[in-house]
Amino acid sequence: MTAFVVAWLTVREAARRRLFIALLLITAAAVTLTAWGFAQVRDALPPGTLTSDVERQLIYAQLLILVTFMFSFVLALSAVFIAAPIVAGELESGIALALLARPVRRVEYLVGRWLGVAALVFGYAVGAGVAELVVVRLITGYAPPSPVPAIGYLCAEALVLLTLALALSTRLSAITAGVIGVAIFGLAWIGGIVGGIGVALDEPGISRVGEISRLLLPTDGLWRGVAYHLEPTPLLLAAQGAGPAAAAFPFFAAEPPSTPYLAWCAGWVVLVLGLAIVSFRRREI
Repeated sequence: MTAFVVAWLTVREAARRRLFIALLLITAAAVTLTAWGFAQVRDALPPGTLTSDVERQLIYAQLLILVTFMFSFVLALSAVFIAAPIVAGELESGIALALLARPVRRVEYLVGRWLGVAALVFGYAVGAGVAELVVVRLITGYAPPSPVPAIGYLCAEALVLLTLALALSTRLSAITAGVIGVAIFGLAWIGGIVGGIGVALDEPGISRVGEISRLLLPTDGLWRGVAYHLEPTPLLLAAQGAGPAAAAFPFFAAEPPSTPYLAWCAGWVVLVLGLAIVSFRRREI
């Protein structure tokens, strides 16, 4: 019960920060620009035959995936820079010492902070994702085939990063934990691209780089789940005809993440959160 109280306090504290307000303003601006951009593309595409309708659907889908990737990057940065100061910042300021001096166990404090940040990130991801999809549907008439799983994968990607940032913040300063978290996220994305190139070139050694990076940090693997569920059927059929070469494209996925991989992602979060709890317990305050 104490962990849920700490989670509620975390949500209230974060809602009062300027970072949260800035995120809302940035999201509103991004949705507005997206609406304008899709309207320009819609007006530039000629109406007509069934073939052109399919082509328009493919264009809208690719643009939506690109916009969603931008949003996933913003979401990743938000998760890292909200989670990193939650523990490290309060340890540096002495707020955590005041809370832990009361009958609040360290595990309850850390899990509560994790739950609070997760609730914030999930709420932001769902709200912004739904707003983006609704705007695209109203302007172009296009809707992805599986929007709910796509948003779910976005939330899972953010959960991985906030868990990593929280674990780092139990030993490092808030700025250091945030910078390292973003750097690891970027390296994992590059590793996924390199692995895709290896698959396209039929080079097992290079493709193994992507496999290892997706195991060490599952963000790129989860992003492929987002892309897969945003793709219309014609795009999937065209990519299947392209063969392994399509794997080199970072904004496409020929298949969703497998069930064993999703189980690994869940285990990864539990493992890293457990390491964070152990690290926090052993830290002198």
